[in-house]
Amino acid sequence: MSKKVKKLKENDFLSISARVRVLETRLLTAERMERMIDAKDVNDAAKVLGECGYPDLPEVTNSALDAMLAEAQAALFTDMGKAVGNEALMDVFRVKYDYHNAKTLVKAEALGQDQDKLLLGGGRYAPGELAESYRGEDLRACSETFREAVGHAREVLGSSGDPQQADFILDRAYFAELTALARQSGSKFLEGYVAAHIDGANLRAAVRAARLDKGVEFLRSVLAEGGSVSPEAIARAKGSELDKVFKNTAFEAAAQAGAAVAAPNGGGLTEFERLCDDAVMDYLKKARLIPFGEQPVIAYLYAREAEATAIRIILTGRMAGIDGATIRARLRRAYC
Repeated sequence: MSKKVKKLKENDFLSISARVRVLETRLLTAERMERMIDAKDVNDAAKVLGECGYPDLPEVTNSALDAMLAEAQAALFTDMGKAVGNEALMDVFRVKYDYHNAKTLVKAEALGQDQDKLLLGGGRYAPGELAESYRGEDLRACSETFREAVGHAREVLGSSGDPQQADFILDRAYFAELTALARQSGSKFLEGYVAAHIDGANLRAAVRAARLDKGVEFLRSVLAEGGSVSPEAIARAKGSELDKVFKNTAFEAAAQAGAAVAAPNGGGLTEFERLCDDAVMDYLKKARLIPFGEQPVIAYLYAREAEATAIRIILTGRMAGIDGATIRARLRRAYC
């Protein structure tokens, strides 16, 4: 049974909205990204993050970076969760970690391996407890949608040996939970964000399927409900016609780029992927025009996710000796 959440009122967010406006000044801006890219070495690049509230990294390594970002994410969810007081709203940003962990556990079982080190924190269910519950075949503490999807994915992978089919089952459940949680939160703005997120995922799936020359039935098994464009319309369109399907939507430019690279051997996807993410960011940037309410909080939570991605792109790129132009091409539009 879904939890009931009281109708949102702008006044409920007066204090947290004001605080978010202050916190936004510490986000990784486009100017700070440029300084990280142009820094003389990776250690100097990491020092810029001190302006964003991150601790010093004595040594910049992948493991140190992962630990820093995981700690920052846990602190963010704890802090915002207490201040917001709307569990469904926060769960929209937590639930993806649960489904990542579900995929990890299902595949690890099929391979007869222990992959607990790959489990991520930040979800609704603590990784260690989830792993124990999974192995004990007792997921009663989890949502019904999650529980049923894990059971189904487990069965399908066990019988077919096809991890992709298990992923599809869990992905569809993930998007279904996102849509339900957004509705439950009482926020139309959050529902719009989730719909944009699903549009982007569906468009990406359609372009990749076209590049692999997959048919309509395959796409029907992959696409999720809940976006502004129906899965059936996307499934029936040829890859080169995706721009028409997404015409007059926030993803029009991304769909045009996708249609241009949708054929097998159609070229790189970097620009297309960037435009998909930028479309979601453009939607959330509307929150900057709203003085108080849940909208600034939602946008800030997404901006912090995008910030973590940008930090990884820049620092891992610098560690690998990748040139600045290539790093810039991989970055998405900053919130600030």
